[in-house]
Amino acid sequence: MAKLAYYRVSTQDQSIEAQRQAMGWGFDREFKDEGVSGATPAAKREGFAKLLEFAREGDSVHVYAVDRLGRDALDVQATVRALIRRGIDVEIHGLGRISHGVGELIVAVLAQVADMERKRIAERTAAGRDAARESLAKTGKTHKGKTSMGRPSKADAQSVAQWREANKASITKTAEHWGISPMTVSRYCAAMKEVRMCSW
Repeated sequence: MAKLAYYRVSTQDQSIEAQRQAMGWGFDREFKDEGVSGATPAAKREGFAKLLEFAREGDSVHVYAVDRLGRDALDVQATVRALIRRGIDVEIHGLGRISHGVGELIVAVLAQVADMERKRIAERTAAGRDAARESLAKTGKTHKGKTSMGRPSKADAQSVAQWREANKASITKTAEHWGISPMTVSRYCAAMKEVRMCSW
């Protein structure tokens, strides 16, 4: 009867440590998925798939929150039911043990909320992009004052090509000077060659 912990974070920038500390220690085995979206079905996540393979009847699976199991309501419900049918307890931090009946109903509601939040995040992101595009087209700046939609570039093609020509620098030296990749320098110079900015 093993106590198994499962942790998941959506991006590589996030850490599972907050979940681990909140749930405490004393687990027999830990499984994790880092940089994996909750929209990915649980069984297709490497860490959770290993947990499913390892878990036996009488074991208990502990998670920090329902949305760590996933953000797709149907997948979360199916995952919890499958574990319960195999005789594996599911414990959610702050909620306790989930069992047949009422426990499954609670998980269904919480999973639906997580699914709705995922959709709301996607809608807000799309609305923000649309507002930025519209503002950029009208004013030359996004609604947040940026001059482009992507990350700011370290240098523009013309400046890089002019510096390279003035200093008779190699592609590698130019890349080091500007803090960009040699491939970017080559691309910039190829583009500027057409307007005779790069002669080599």
